[in-house]
Amino acid sequence: MIIGLPKEIKPCEYRVGLTPDGVKRLVHFGHEVLVQEGAGVSAGFEDSQYLNAGAKLIERASEVWENADLIVKVKEPQPSEYTLLKKNQVLFSYLHLAIESELTEVLLEKKITAISYETIQTDDGALPLLIPMSEIAGKMSVQIAASLLEKNNKGKGILLGGVPGVERGKIVILGAGHVGISAAKIAVGLGADVSVLDINIKKLRYIEELLGSGIKTYLATKENISKLTKDADALIGAVLVAGAKTPCLVGEDIVKNMPQGSVIIDLSINQGGIVETMDRYTTLDNPTFVKHGVIHYSVDNISSAVARTSTLALTNETQRYLEALVNKGIIEAIKSDSSIARGVNTFRGKLTNEAVAQSLDEEFTHLTELTGF
Repeated sequence: MIIGLPKEIKPCEYRVGLTPDGVKRLVHFGHEVLVQEGAGVSAGFEDSQYLNAGAKLIERASEVWENADLIVKVKEPQPSEYTLLKKNQVLFSYLHLAIESELTEVLLEKKITAISYETIQTDDGALPLLIPMSEIAGKMSVQIAASLLEKNNKGKGILLGGVPGVERGKIVILGAGHVGISAAKIAVGLGADVSVLDINIKKLRYIEELLGSGIKTYLATKENISKLTKDADALIGAVLVAGAKTPCLVGEDIVKNMPQGSVIIDLSINQGGIVETMDRYTTLDNPTFVKHGVIHYSVDNISSAVARTSTLALTNETQRYLEALVNKGIIEAIKSDSSIARGVNTFRGKLTNEAVAQSLDEEFTHLTELTGF
């Protein structure tokens, strides 16, 4: 199979979908890998490393897209890449189609087999290709909150860990999954006053067992969210509904009642976000805006800021699925691995992920109707 690795063009996206070691493995299995020049430079991988691994270096992105059977990326195709998608091509990437109706229509029209990292799901409900980025984003969110709370960044002038005789900074984390747990670990480590909310009591029990008396846990009701955010220094949104658009849990009325100079970091923004006032995406080079006196951070690729770490963490997980797809063939890989089958969002012009279909109010077709197994 011919595998294509184009350079990411989304603003401030520094990660890359394949490492030189990953390319070497694919070439060893007899596949051809086309790598656009400069694709891995921002993540610390030089063209010479890909060349030495057996890749063919290609100058123009259009040539990679045109000649590849399967495209591997990190982020969803951008509008300027829509015309580059080839009919019946396979796309392996983060896609977040629940909020990408235009891209979804393109994938359906071109009959792309779109396999989305964030919806590959094991039988026990785990999301193996989302977990590493969730862990990184969760840890980074607290670092970012601490910086934004500094007065020179228009924050409250709060030190999260406090000092003897001075109250600690208050962090509220909405969601107790992998993102929330990672954020809580760092927040507790800094000495902050940490509250975690979730609708799942089992998750709250687990995070209490993990972090002990360093945190307080609450059921995620509107009343509790309102009460805890009223004097919070930072709110971190860490909610995920696999494949679906995230619900709005923090209304504008709640934001208006937050302290001036406080911070909201919505890590759910790439699935629509949980905060009503997060009405735009921001980028790593211009990450914030202020509304009702509250600093809003809505970067949807926060992990890209640590591109080297993120690329290695991501490809540690994606490589085995990619190898299954190219070594077994797409149909056999889908047939033999239910987690890959769950990752298929579009197939032969049909929308095959139910959560995405519901979010977009589109027709859902079960994958078994199209594959015969």
